[in-house]
Amino acid sequence: MNQTTPPGANKVDLRTVRSHPDYWYPVAWSRELKPGKTIGTRFAGTPIALVRPDEGPVFALEDRCAHRQVPLSKGVVSGASVKCCYHGWAYGRSGRCIDVPYLGKGKLPNGVRTFPCREQDGMIFVFPGDPEKAETTLLPPALARASDPGYKTRYFGRQVGCHYSFMHENLMDMNHQFMHSKQMGQMKPRFLGQKKEATMVEASYSFARTGGKQPIGEALIFGERRDSSEQFQHRDVMTIRTEYPYQTLRIQTGDEDPVMDLWIVYVPQSADELTNRTFGLLSVKRPKIPGLLDMAWPFLIAFTERIFAEDREIVEMEQQAWRELGGDHNQEVFPVINALRALLAECGLPPAPASAPSVTAQVAAPAPAPDA
Repeated sequence: MNQTTPPGANKVDLRTVRSHPDYWYPVAWSRELKPGKTIGTRFAGTPIALVRPDEGPVFALEDRCAHRQVPLSKGVVSGASVKCCYHGWAYGRSGRCIDVPYLGKGKLPNGVRTFPCREQDGMIFVFPGDPEKAETTLLPPALARASDPGYKTRYFGRQVGCHYSFMHENLMDMNHQFMHSKQMGQMKPRFLGQKKEATMVEASYSFARTGGKQPIGEALIFGERRDSSEQFQHRDVMTIRTEYPYQTLRIQTGDEDPVMDLWIVYVPQSADELTNRTFGLLSVKRPKIPGLLDMAWPFLIAFTERIFAEDREIVEMEQQAWRELGGDHNQEVFPVINALRALLAECGLPPAPASAPSVTAQVAAPAPAPDA
């Protein structure tokens, strides 16, 4: 008897596609790394030590001393170098070993891997891929509206226990507003269409309130109180874009400046990439009344935190189902999400071969959201 192959059986499981390393990824907030200190971070299981010397820019090294593999992030910053906490081997920003206290200068061993490193908009970025591509690969431009005095920006982030693709899908698919009805009231989204390019997928929506009251947090974002009357229905356009590997979300009315601008990226932590650390900037346009947004900022943070908590819980449920079912069994019907899934598969790296040596998946401890 002939057996037919189920649709999609030969396709790569998206949840096993690895993040492409040839991009700039934030691995820490600037405020986490004090002058004369070092901290440990990760990208897809690779340990990275960030060093902020007393003078000069931050630099990034593999977080293992070449001697005994002890984390350099436990070391001591001395001038423009970091000394391992075990035997005092010193490394400069080039990764070269520049001093072993009990050896002559002519007998120095090889150093450690170094990563291109830059600082922008309150984040420390590294380039974990081919270092020769770092100079020709631009940092993501105009992160939200962080440098615009007409906006107030919240810096937020959490560790989330899921593959980064779940995060992209969650933000792109506004049909899940049903889940947020307790926080936002009953909202009916209208899909306005999509765009697709080589490394980009974009979706646009408008919304109508069908029940419930407008939450205070939403009123702060729009700068006015709104009800379910006709004048407020489908008035604003929300545009969500995945421009690999980053995501943005923007809300605006007509040709006016956006009332809200979000930039976000999901940085893999474990070697299997089934955990990620989120780095996000949420910019809200300041209303005409001076100081109003500053006074109401705690209410906005509380509102957005409740929304993010619901999103985090649901994507971790999706990841758990993936584990229990032994793979991706999603039956996706929304065209823009299918386009997004294809983009993530095309831009990412294929799964690591099953025969490849395993890498211990050590995960950094969850970091609190550095609100500002």
